[in-house]
Amino acid sequence: MNIEIRALAPEGLNDFLGFFEGEAFADNPKWASCFCQFLYVDHRVVHWPGRSHDENRAAACERIACGRMQGWLAFDEGRPVAWCSAAPRRLMAAFDDAPDPEAGHIGQIGCFVVAKSHRRSGIATRLLNAACEAFRAQGLRIAEATPLSGAGTDAQQHYGPLAMFLAAGFVPLREEDGKTIVRRSLLD
Repeated sequence: MNIEIRALAPEGLNDFLGFFEGEAFADNPKWASCFCQFLYVDHRVVHWPGRSHDENRAAACERIACGRMQGWLAFDEGRPVAWCSAAPRRLMAAFDDAPDPEAGHIGQIGCFVVAKSHRRSGIATRLLNAACEAFRAQGLRIAEATPLSGAGTDAQQHYGPLAMFLAAGFVPLREEDGKTIVRRSLLD
């Protein structure tokens, strides 16, 4: 494998769309309509189950074009094979209902989507490291993630496996709604 990690940018929109409309959800088609918009909407206002493929695709295109959606794509020989949604928490409206005094300093790791052919190869860890470095460069002081506490299947690992975060220096903060909230200081 010849893996390259790239930050999501407007010129990478076609790569993002190609991955999401291609092999990203080949083995989990019920999530194919998300386009990684779940954490970008305020669920007190938006009824997520009512959102369509086209609405989420259009929202992703708009957010990517104006820089209000961030993340990382992994490429193997020029083909996108993995994605990590990672952005300053202030961009992810799904967290608006849980005020945090540190919110302005948090980089939120949203989710990971890895093509089945590239799972368990270390790509998610490389994406996580790239996201944390980007957060640090943006002046954020904390990286936070919300892996599912009892995730068993690959699909349930979409927030990233807890073991990966622990190995990367994240520390469990609390359990909440079936998730383990983990944080890592970016000041070291």
